[in-house]
Amino acid sequence: MPVHTMKNNDSMVYALGSFLGIFAGCLDVQFGDLLLTALFVLAVTMLLGALRPERPWRWILVVAVYVPVIQLLAFFWFTEKLYRAQIYESFLGFLTGIAGAYGGAIVRRGWDQLRAHN
Repeated sequence: MPVHTMKNNDSMVYALGSFLGIFAGCLDVQFGDLLLTALFVLAVTMLLGALRPERPWRWILVVAVYVPVIQLLAFFWFTEKLYRAQIYESFLGFLTGIAGAYGGAIVRRGWDQLRAHN
């Protein structure tokens, strides 16, 4: 697949990010472990940042926004007994998302620079 076609077609990467973001939200609701959710968001955004290093902030939004959304849906629709602090804590996924997305983008750009010089 030509590089220009692959870079212009991000729909599959967005779909993957959305699916994994929903999974991260369900993981947070199911286990209630903030560290597990934060590490999962970190790994996913790092992968997406490495796949598409242009504008890494978009992967933060695509993945991390689902964690508080799923928390709120579980609270209102499924009557999950969550503490208000758990819903507020779910926004901390944005912090690990920042580290992951920008870290993945930096690693990818460094890798591309190394390949270009060889």
